[in-house]
Amino acid sequence: MSNDFLNVFLNEMKTNVNGFIAVSVTEIETGLSFGNITVDSAFDPELAAAYNLEVVKAKLNAVKALNLNQDIEDILITLSNQIHIIDISPNKKFMIYLAADATKANLGMTRAVLRKHKADLEKNLA
Repeated sequence: MSNDFLNVFLNEMKTNVNGFIAVSVTEIETGLSFGNITVDSAFDPELAAAYNLEVVKAKLNAVKALNLNQDIEDILITLSNQIHIIDISPNKKFMIYLAADATKANLGMTRAVLRKHKADLEKNLA
C-alpha cells in the first residue's frame, strides 16, 4: 500500500471528524498495524486497535456460527465521554478503529466520513 495514500487517509480522519482522538488501520488476520495517528499522546491507537481486534474476531465468528449470512458494517462502543467505531472493510481484510470525543463528535457524520474513505482505502491496501 502506498504510504502517501495511508497518510492522506489518516489525516483526512483527523481533519474531518469532529472531536477526533485517534485512528488506526489494522489487518484483521495478522493484527499488523498499517498506520495510526492520534492527537492525544496518552492514547495509543495501535494498542487500542489490538485489543479491539479481539472484539472483531469474536463478532465475525459469532456471525458465522449463527449462519446469519450478514456483513458487519461497524461496531460501536460508547464510553462515558468517547465513542469508538470499528469499521470493517467489505472484504474483511482490515479494520479501521476510530476514537472521538463524544461531546464533540456527530455519530452520523463520523460514520459518513468513514464510509466515504473506506472503499478507497480497500483499493489501496495490498
